Amino acid sequence: MSAQAKSGTLVKLYIEAYNDEKFSQKRDETFTVMFNPSKYNLKYEIEYDKKGATGSSPSAPKFSNMKQQELSLEFFLDGTGVENDADVFVDKKADDFLKLCYKYEGDKHKNNYLRIVWSYLAFDCVLKDADIAFTLFRSDGRPLRARITAKFLGFVNDKKRVLQDKAQSPDITHYRVVKEKEKLPLLAQNIYETNQYYLDVAKANGLVNFRKLKTGQQLYFPPLTSE
Repeated sequence: MSAQAKSGTLVKLYIEAYNDEKFSQKRDETFTVMFNPSKYNLKYEIEYDKKGATGSSPSAPKFSNMKQQELSLEFFLDGTGVENDADVFVDKKADDFLKLCYKYEGDKHKNNYLRIVWSYLAFDCVLKDADIAFTLFRSDGRPLRARITAKFLGFVNDKKRVLQDKAQSPDITHYRVVKEKEKLPLLAQNIYETNQYYLDVAKANGLVNFRKLKTGQQLYFPPLTSE
């Protein structure tokens, strides 16, 4: 759940870290930005199968999959003036970001799962890449300003992805629990987009009389094949 604030209250973007892909094991560390970004970009992309016969005219794009959503952020670190009332060192702050988002955790054999939260934004993800540019330095070389440009890939664990996708394609095996007054031809129509296969479904389930389905009965709908 994203954090919400009353109008006029400053809410800063922060990043939480989790050990597991179900986001149930939250780590103690949190990264809070010094200054909120002026914008963020959400990228949505669909992948299509573009294969076609050599020498033929282009075919209609065929859906392949929904690619991971991508969030791009740019935020600044500044240790030069009154804005730095917490006396934050820019290089230390940049290290905190890298430890949370980028560092490889040997015991887990991966980096952390992340949740980016800012007002109405709550984005579960992993870090894709980050570019840290140090732009101003003290006389001893310690950085005073930095710009972090980072991209994050939206993350959904496999179990949750199945629930979200709710795949209904006729080339996927389906199971249905019969509800009161449901008829096999209509069930087959809903899954295969045609009712011509209902006798095949009856055979696959060993139904003697397909017209009399039992409420609560589980039916198996085999995938269509190209044979």
